[in-house]
Amino acid sequence: MPRKLDESRRLRERAEKLIPGGVNSPVRAFKAVECDTPFIVRGQGSHTWDADGNQYLDYVGSWGPLILGHAEPDVIEAILSAAVNGTSFGASTPSEAELAELLSEAFPHIQKIRFVSSGTEATMSAIRLARAYTKRKYVIKFEGCYHGHADSLLVKAGSGIATLGIPGSAGVLEEVSQFTIALPFNDTEVLEQAFSKYRHQIACVIVEPVVGNMGCVPASGEYLANLRTVTQREKTLLIFDEVMTGFRVAYGGAQELYGITPDLTTLGKIIGGGFAVGAVAGRADILDLSAPERGGRVTHAGTFNANPITSIAGRVTMETLTPAAFAQMNALGDYARARLAEVTRGLPLQVTGAGSLFKVTATDRAIRDYRDAATTDKAWEATCSLALLNEGFVLTPTMSGCISYVTTREHVDALVSAFQALAGA
Repeated sequence: MPRKLDESRRLRERAEKLIPGGVNSPVRAFKAVECDTPFIVRGQGSHTWDADGNQYLDYVGSWGPLILGHAEPDVIEAILSAAVNGTSFGASTPSEAELAELLSEAFPHIQKIRFVSSGTEATMSAIRLARAYTKRKYVIKFEGCYHGHADSLLVKAGSGIATLGIPGSAGVLEEVSQFTIALPFNDTEVLEQAFSKYRHQIACVIVEPVVGNMGCVPASGEYLANLRTVTQREKTLLIFDEVMTGFRVAYGGAQELYGITPDLTTLGKIIGGGFAVGAVAGRADILDLSAPERGGRVTHAGTFNANPITSIAGRVTMETLTPAAFAQMNALGDYARARLAEVTRGLPLQVTGAGSLFKVTATDRAIRDYRDAATTDKAWEATCSLALLNEGFVLTPTMSGCISYVTTREHVDALVSAFQALAGA
Protein backbone atom coordinates (compact mmCIF):
# COMPACT_ATOMS: atom_id res chain seq x y z
CA MET A 1 0.00 0.00 0.00
CA PRO A 2 1.46 3.43 -0.96
CA ARG A 3 2.46 5.70 1.88
CA LYS A 4 0.04 8.46 2.79
CA LEU A 5 1.82 11.81 2.70
CA ASP A 6 -1.04 14.32 2.72
CA GLU A 7 0.01 15.94 6.00
CA SER A 8 3.68 16.00 5.05
CA ARG A 9 2.77 17.74 1.78
CA ARG A 10 0.75 20.34 3.69
CA LEU A 11 3.66 20.94 6.04
CA ARG A 12 6.06 21.26 3.09
CA GLU A 13 3.82 23.84 1.41
CA ARG A 14 3.71 25.82 4.65
CA ALA A 15 7.49 25.67 5.04
CA GLU A 16 8.14 26.73 1.45
CA LYS A 17 6.43 30.08 2.07
CA LEU A 18 9.34 31.24 4.23
CA ILE A 19 12.11 28.61 4.07
CA PRO A 20 14.01 28.35 0.74
CA GLY A 21 12.96 25.07 -0.84
CA GLY A 22 11.02 24.30 2.33
CA VAL A 23 14.09 22.71 3.93
CA ASN A 24 17.08 23.76 6.02
CA SER A 25 19.55 21.21 4.65
CA PRO A 26 19.72 19.95 1.03
CA VAL A 27 19.30 16.23 1.77
CA ARG A 28 15.93 16.86 3.41
CA ALA A 29 14.46 17.85 0.06
CA PHE A 30 14.71 14.22 -1.15
CA LYS A 31 15.54 15.63 -4.59
CA ALA A 32 17.79 12.69 -5.43
CA VAL A 33 14.94 10.21 -4.98
CA GLU A 34 12.27 12.56 -6.38
CA CYS A 35 9.64 12.01 -3.75
CA ASP A 36 7.66 14.05 -1.26
CA THR A 37 9.59 14.98 1.86
CA PRO A 38 8.32 13.06 4.89
CA PHE A 39 8.01 15.30 7.96
CA ILE A 40 9.11 13.26 10.97
CA VAL A 41 7.26 13.83 14.23
CA ARG A 42 8.53 11.06 16.52
CA GLY A 43 11.35 8.58 17.01
CA GLN A 44 11.76 5.67 19.39
CA GLY A 45 14.55 3.14 19.37
CA SER A 46 15.19 2.00 15.80
CA HIS A 47 12.02 3.54 14.36
CA THR A 48 10.59 6.90 13.31
CA TRP A 49 7.08 8.05 12.42
CA ASP A 50 6.06 10.84 10.04
CA ALA A 51 3.20 13.32 10.26
CA ASP A 52 0.93 10.92 8.35
CA GLY A 53 1.57 8.03 10.75
CA ASN A 54 3.91 6.05 8.48
CA GLN A 55 6.42 3.98 10.45
CA TYR A 56 10.02 3.54 9.31
CA LEU A 57 12.93 1.35 10.35
CA ASP A 58 15.61 4.02 10.43
CA TYR A 59 19.13 3.25 9.17
CA VAL A 60 20.17 6.92 8.95
CA GLY A 61 19.88 7.92 12.62
CA SER A 62 19.88 11.68 12.01
CA TRP A 63 22.84 11.14 9.66
CA GLY A 64 24.86 9.22 12.22
CA PRO A 65 24.71 10.74 15.70
CA LEU A 66 21.89 8.66 17.18
CA ILE A 67 24.10 5.68 17.82
CA LEU A 68 21.97 4.68 20.82
CA GLY A 69 18.74 5.02 18.83
CA HIS A 70 15.97 7.58 19.06
CA ALA A 71 14.86 8.95 22.42
CA GLU A 72 17.25 6.74 24.40
CA PRO A 73 15.75 6.70 27.94
CA ASP A 74 18.93 7.49 29.91
CA VAL A 75 19.82 10.37 27.59
CA ILE A 76 16.29 11.79 27.77
CA GLU A 77 16.25 11.54 31.56
CA ALA A 78 19.61 13.28 31.83
CA ILE A 79 18.70 16.21 29.58
CA LEU A 80 15.32 16.71 31.25
CA SER A 81 17.00 16.80 34.66
CA ALA A 82 19.56 19.29 33.39
CA ALA A 83 17.06 21.51 31.59
CA VAL A 84 15.20 22.46 34.76
CA ASN A 85 18.40 24.17 35.93
CA GLY A 86 18.81 26.14 32.70
CA THR A 87 19.63 25.30 29.10
CA SER A 88 22.50 27.67 28.38
CA PHE A 89 24.62 30.14 30.34
CA GLY A 90 27.39 31.20 27.98
CA ALA A 91 29.67 30.22 30.85
CA SER A 92 31.65 27.18 31.94
CA THR A 93 29.81 24.24 33.49
CA PRO A 94 31.08 20.99 35.11
CA SER A 95 29.70 18.74 32.36
CA GLU A 96 32.05 19.98 29.63
CA ALA A 97 35.16 18.75 31.46
CA GLU A 98 33.42 15.45 32.22
CA LEU A 99 32.73 14.92 28.50
CA ALA A 100 36.29 15.91 27.59
CA GLU A 101 37.69 13.31 29.99
CA LEU A 102 35.57 10.55 28.45
CA LEU A 103 36.68 11.49 24.94
CA SER A 104 40.35 11.50 25.93
CA GLU A 105 39.92 7.99 27.36
CA ALA A 106 38.59 6.77 24.01
CA PHE A 107 41.18 8.63 21.91
CA PRO A 108 44.53 8.33 23.73
CA HIS A 109 46.25 10.95 21.57
CA ILE A 110 43.83 13.65 22.77
CA GLN A 111 45.76 15.88 25.18
CA LYS A 112 43.49 18.91 24.84
CA ILE A 113 40.06 19.53 23.32
CA ARG A 114 37.93 22.53 22.39
CA PHE A 115 34.20 22.14 21.77
CA VAL A 116 32.22 23.82 19.00
CA SER A 117 28.66 23.47 17.75
CA SER A 118 29.12 21.56 14.48
CA GLY A 119 31.49 19.41 12.48
CA THR A 120 31.98 22.29 10.03
CA GLU A 121 33.20 24.51 12.87
CA ALA A 122 35.51 21.74 14.05
CA THR A 123 37.29 21.33 10.70
CA MET A 124 37.42 25.10 10.20
CA SER A 125 39.03 25.52 13.64
CA ALA A 126 41.48 22.67 13.06
CA ILE A 127 42.72 24.21 9.82
CA ARG A 128 43.06 27.63 11.44
CA LEU A 129 45.14 26.08 14.22
CA ALA A 130 47.29 24.21 11.71
CA ARG A 131 48.04 27.36 9.74
CA ALA A 132 48.88 29.29 12.89
CA TYR A 133 51.11 26.49 14.22
CA THR A 134 53.05 25.89 10.99
CA LYS A 135 52.90 29.47 9.66
CA ARG A 136 52.01 28.00 6.24
CA LYS A 137 49.06 28.64 3.90
CA TYR A 138 48.26 25.53 1.85
CA VAL A 139 45.87 22.74 2.85
CA ILE A 140 45.63 19.35 1.18
CA LYS A 141 42.24 17.65 1.04
CA PHE A 142 41.09 14.71 -1.05
CA GLU A 143 38.52 14.52 -3.80
CA GLY A 144 35.26 13.19 -2.45
CA CYS A 145 36.06 13.89 1.21
CA TYR A 146 33.47 16.15 2.83
CA HIS A 147 34.63 18.35 5.70
CA GLY A 148 31.63 20.60 6.18
CA HIS A 149 30.70 23.77 4.35
CA ALA A 150 33.50 26.14 5.33
CA ASP A 151 34.50 28.18 2.26
CA SER A 152 38.07 26.92 1.95
CA LEU A 153 36.92 23.27 1.91
CA LEU A 154 34.15 23.61 -0.66
CA VAL A 155 36.25 22.88 -3.72
CA LYS A 156 35.44 20.80 -6.76
CA ALA A 157 37.15 17.49 -7.44
CA GLY A 158 40.35 18.46 -9.22
CA SER A 159 42.26 16.94 -12.10
CA GLY A 160 45.98 16.80 -12.67
CA ILE A 161 48.68 16.20 -10.13
CA ALA A 162 47.85 18.94 -7.65
CA THR A 163 44.82 20.97 -8.60
CA LEU A 164 44.32 24.22 -6.74
CA GLY A 165 40.89 24.62 -5.26
CA ILE A 166 38.10 25.77 -7.56
CA PRO A 167 35.01 26.93 -5.65
CA GLY A 168 32.34 24.24 -5.59
CA SER A 169 29.60 26.59 -4.40
CA ALA A 170 28.33 29.96 -5.53
CA GLY A 171 29.43 32.65 -3.12
CA VAL A 172 32.83 31.10 -2.41
CA LEU A 173 35.63 33.33 -3.62
CA GLU A 174 38.49 31.87 -5.62
CA GLU A 175 40.78 33.98 -3.45
CA VAL A 176 39.58 31.99 -0.44
CA SER A 177 39.81 28.50 -1.91
CA GLN A 178 43.01 28.98 -3.91
CA PHE A 179 45.14 27.65 -1.06
CA THR A 180 43.25 24.33 -0.95
CA ILE A 181 44.88 21.53 -2.96
CA ALA A 182 42.51 18.72 -3.98
CA LEU A 183 44.20 15.36 -4.60
CA PRO A 184 42.93 11.91 -5.62
CA PHE A 185 42.30 9.62 -2.64
CA ASN A 186 44.40 6.52 -1.98
CA ASP A 187 47.21 7.69 -4.33
CA THR A 188 50.60 7.94 -2.61
CA GLU A 189 52.51 8.95 -5.75
CA VAL A 190 50.35 12.03 -6.33
CA LEU A 191 50.68 12.96 -2.67
CA GLU A 192 54.47 12.93 -2.93
CA GLN A 193 54.33 15.04 -6.08
CA ALA A 194 52.15 17.62 -4.34
CA PHE A 195 54.61 17.92 -1.46
CA SER A 196 57.45 18.30 -3.96
CA LYS A 197 55.63 21.07 -5.82
CA TYR A 198 54.60 22.96 -2.67
CA ARG A 199 57.63 22.20 -0.52
CA HIS A 200 57.55 23.82 2.94
CA GLN A 201 54.22 25.50 2.12
CA ILE A 202 51.66 22.89 3.24
CA ALA A 203 50.19 23.52 6.68
CA CYS A 204 48.12 20.36 6.98
CA VAL A 205 46.58 17.35 5.32
CA ILE A 206 42.95 16.69 6.27
CA VAL A 207 41.37 13.33 5.49
CA GLU A 208 38.33 11.20 6.22
CA PRO A 209 39.85 7.79 7.03
CA VAL A 210 36.61 6.20 5.81
CA VAL A 211 35.04 8.41 3.14
CA GLY A 212 31.29 8.75 3.50
CA ASN A 213 30.48 10.52 0.22
CA MET A 214 32.40 7.90 -1.75
CA GLY A 215 30.36 5.07 -0.32
CA CYS A 216 31.88 4.47 3.12
CA VAL A 217 35.12 3.50 1.37
CA PRO A 218 38.01 2.91 3.78
CA ALA A 219 41.47 4.17 2.99
CA SER A 220 44.04 1.42 2.76
CA GLY A 221 46.06 1.02 5.95
CA GLU A 222 49.24 1.43 3.94
CA TYR A 223 48.01 4.72 2.50
CA LEU A 224 47.17 6.20 5.90
CA ALA A 225 50.51 5.02 7.30
CA ASN A 226 52.26 6.75 4.41
CA LEU A 227 50.25 9.92 5.05
CA ARG A 228 51.59 9.90 8.59
CA THR A 229 55.17 9.30 7.42
CA VAL A 230 55.07 12.04 4.78
CA THR A 231 53.47 14.66 7.02
CA GLN A 232 55.94 14.02 9.83
CA ARG A 233 58.83 14.24 7.39
CA GLU A 234 57.55 17.53 5.95
CA LYS A 235 56.58 19.00 9.37
CA THR A 236 52.98 19.21 8.17
CA LEU A 237 50.09 18.50 10.53
CA LEU A 238 47.86 15.48 9.87
CA ILE A 239 44.17 16.00 10.67
CA PHE A 240 41.79 13.06 10.87
CA ASP A 241 38.24 14.20 10.24
CA GLU A 242 36.37 11.70 12.40
CA VAL A 243 33.09 13.59 12.53
CA MET A 244 31.52 10.53 10.89
CA THR A 245 33.91 7.71 11.86
CA GLY A 246 34.47 8.76 15.47
CA PHE A 247 32.64 6.08 17.49
CA ARG A 248 31.31 4.52 14.29
CA VAL A 249 34.13 2.16 13.29
CA ALA A 250 35.79 1.63 16.69
CA TYR A 251 35.75 2.96 20.24
CA GLY A 252 38.78 5.12 19.42
CA GLY A 253 37.66 5.90 15.88
CA ALA A 254 39.45 5.08 12.65
CA GLN A 255 42.79 5.97 14.23
CA GLU A 256 42.36 3.03 16.60
CA LEU A 257 41.22 0.80 13.74
CA TYR A 258 44.28 1.64 11.63
CA GLY A 259 46.79 2.30 14.40
CA ILE A 260 47.60 5.80 13.10
CA THR A 261 48.04 8.79 15.42
CA PRO A 262 47.14 12.16 13.84
CA ASP A 263 48.14 15.55 15.21
CA LEU A 264 44.55 16.78 15.35
CA THR A 265 41.17 15.07 15.29
CA THR A 266 37.80 16.61 14.51
CA LEU A 267 34.73 15.07 16.12
CA GLY A 268 30.99 15.71 15.96
CA LYS A 269 27.55 14.14 15.76
CA ILE A 270 27.78 11.23 18.20
CA ILE A 271 29.62 13.04 21.02
CA GLY A 272 26.58 15.27 21.61
CA GLY A 273 24.09 12.49 22.13
CA GLY A 274 21.85 13.85 19.38
CA PHE A 275 22.49 17.55 19.95
CA ALA A 276 24.48 19.92 17.73
CA VAL A 277 28.16 19.57 18.60
CA GLY A 278 31.68 19.37 17.29
CA ALA A 279 35.18 19.32 18.70
CA VAL A 280 38.77 19.83 17.63
CA ALA A 281 41.21 17.81 19.70
CA GLY A 282 44.77 16.59 19.76
CA ARG A 283 48.22 17.77 20.78
CA ALA A 284 48.37 20.22 23.64
CA ASP A 285 50.99 22.45 22.04
CA ILE A 286 48.67 23.02 19.06
CA LEU A 287 45.40 23.40 20.99
CA ASP A 288 46.96 25.83 23.46
CA LEU A 289 47.23 28.35 20.63
CA SER A 290 43.52 28.95 21.18
CA ALA A 291 43.89 29.50 24.94
CA PRO A 292 43.90 33.26 25.68
CA GLU A 293 45.09 32.72 29.25
CA ARG A 294 48.23 31.11 27.77
CA GLY A 295 48.81 33.83 25.24
CA GLY A 296 46.92 32.00 22.52
CA ARG A 297 46.55 34.00 19.33
CA VAL A 298 44.03 31.84 17.44
CA THR A 299 40.46 33.06 17.74
CA HIS A 300 37.94 30.44 18.76
CA ALA A 301 34.62 31.33 20.37
CA GLY A 302 30.95 30.37 20.53
CA THR A 303 28.12 31.09 22.93
CA PHE A 304 26.74 27.57 22.69
CA ASN A 305 30.05 25.70 22.69
CA ALA A 306 29.84 22.90 25.29
CA ASN A 307 26.44 24.08 26.49
CA PRO A 308 25.19 22.01 29.45
CA ILE A 309 22.43 20.14 27.62
CA THR A 310 24.71 18.98 24.82
CA SER A 311 27.55 18.12 27.21
CA ILE A 312 25.33 16.08 29.50
CA ALA A 313 23.68 14.22 26.61
CA GLY A 314 27.14 13.53 25.22
CA ARG A 315 28.46 12.33 28.56
CA VAL A 316 25.63 9.82 29.00
CA THR A 317 26.12 8.59 25.43
CA MET A 318 29.86 8.16 25.93
CA GLU A 319 29.32 6.28 29.20
CA THR A 320 27.04 3.83 27.37
CA LEU A 321 29.41 3.30 24.44
CA THR A 322 31.69 0.79 26.09
CA PRO A 323 34.09 -1.39 24.07
CA ALA A 324 31.56 -4.21 24.51
CA ALA A 325 28.87 -2.04 22.93
CA PHE A 326 31.15 -1.44 19.95
CA ALA A 327 31.88 -5.12 19.61
CA GLN A 328 28.14 -5.74 19.41
CA MET A 329 27.48 -3.01 16.82
CA ASN A 330 30.48 -3.86 14.68
CA ALA A 331 29.57 -7.54 14.67
CA LEU A 332 26.10 -6.59 13.46
CA GLY A 333 27.69 -4.30 10.85
CA ASP A 334 29.75 -7.25 9.62
CA TYR A 335 26.58 -9.34 9.52
CA ALA A 336 24.67 -6.70 7.53
CA ARG A 337 27.46 -6.35 4.97
CA ALA A 338 27.80 -10.13 4.64
CA ARG A 339 24.05 -10.63 4.15
CA LEU A 340 23.85 -7.84 1.59
CA ALA A 341 26.93 -9.16 -0.23
CA GLU A 342 25.32 -12.59 -0.34
CA VAL A 343 22.14 -11.38 -2.04
CA THR A 344 24.00 -9.10 -4.48
CA ARG A 345 26.41 -11.80 -5.68
CA GLY A 346 26.37 -11.98 -9.46
CA LEU A 347 24.81 -8.51 -9.83
CA PRO A 348 26.66 -5.32 -10.86
CA LEU A 349 26.63 -4.23 -7.23
CA GLN A 350 29.05 -4.24 -4.33
CA VAL A 351 28.81 -3.74 -0.58
CA THR A 352 31.24 -1.45 1.21
CA GLY A 353 31.66 0.03 4.69
CA ALA A 354 33.37 -0.49 8.02
CA GLY A 355 32.32 -0.89 11.63
CA SER A 356 28.64 0.01 11.92
CA LEU A 357 28.53 1.61 8.44
CA PHE A 358 27.35 -0.10 5.25
CA LYS A 359 26.52 0.80 1.66
CA VAL A 360 25.26 -0.90 -1.49
CA THR A 361 26.97 0.65 -4.51
CA ALA A 362 25.66 0.23 -8.04
CA THR A 363 28.86 -0.82 -9.79
CA ASP A 364 31.03 -3.89 -10.02
CA ARG A 365 34.13 -1.71 -10.36
CA ALA A 366 36.41 -1.57 -7.31
CA ILE A 367 36.16 1.85 -5.67
CA ARG A 368 39.39 3.40 -4.44
CA ASP A 369 38.74 7.09 -5.01
CA TYR A 370 36.15 9.70 -5.94
CA ARG A 371 36.65 9.20 -9.65
CA ASP A 372 35.75 5.54 -9.31
CA ALA A 373 32.73 6.50 -7.21
CA ALA A 374 31.58 8.93 -9.90
CA THR A 375 31.01 5.98 -12.29
CA THR A 376 28.35 4.35 -10.13
CA ASP A 377 24.71 4.20 -11.19
CA LYS A 378 23.30 6.94 -8.97
CA ALA A 379 19.87 6.68 -10.59
CA TRP A 380 19.59 3.00 -9.61
CA GLU A 381 20.69 3.77 -6.05
CA ALA A 382 18.11 6.55 -5.73
CA THR A 383 15.35 4.37 -7.18
CA CYS A 384 16.17 1.53 -4.80
CA SER A 385 16.35 3.92 -1.84
CA LEU A 386 12.91 5.31 -2.67
CA ALA A 387 11.45 1.82 -3.10
CA LEU A 388 12.79 0.83 0.32
CA LEU A 389 11.44 4.06 1.82
CA ASN A 390 8.00 3.12 0.49
CA GLU A 391 8.42 -0.25 2.21
CA GLY A 392 9.27 1.46 5.52
CA PHE A 393 13.09 1.46 5.50
CA VAL A 394 15.08 4.70 5.69
CA LEU A 395 18.51 4.71 4.01
CA THR A 396 20.34 7.58 2.36
CA PRO A 397 19.59 8.34 -1.31
CA THR A 398 22.87 6.58 -2.17
CA MET A 399 21.90 3.37 -0.35
CA SER A 400 24.09 3.77 2.71
CA GLY A 401 23.14 3.29 6.33
CA CYS A 402 24.38 2.72 9.85
CA ILE A 403 23.74 0.27 12.64
CA SER A 404 22.75 1.60 16.05
CA TYR A 405 23.01 0.03 19.49
CA VAL A 406 19.31 -0.90 19.34
CA THR A 407 19.44 -2.42 15.85
CA THR A 408 18.85 -6.20 15.92
CA ARG A 409 19.55 -9.10 13.59
CA GLU A 410 15.83 -9.24 12.92
CA HIS A 411 15.96 -5.61 11.75
CA VAL A 412 18.86 -6.39 9.42
CA ASP A 413 17.14 -9.50 8.08
CA ALA A 414 14.01 -7.47 7.36
CA LEU A 415 16.03 -4.90 5.39
CA VAL A 416 17.90 -7.59 3.45
CA SER A 417 14.66 -9.38 2.56
CA ALA A 418 13.05 -6.16 1.33
CA PHE A 419 16.16 -5.26 -0.67
CA GLN A 420 16.36 -8.76 -2.18
CA ALA A 421 12.76 -8.54 -3.38
CA LEU A 422 13.28 -5.09 -4.92
CA ALA A 423 16.65 -5.79 -6.53
CA GLY A 424 15.56 -9.13 -7.95
CA ALA A 425 18.54 -10.74 -6.24
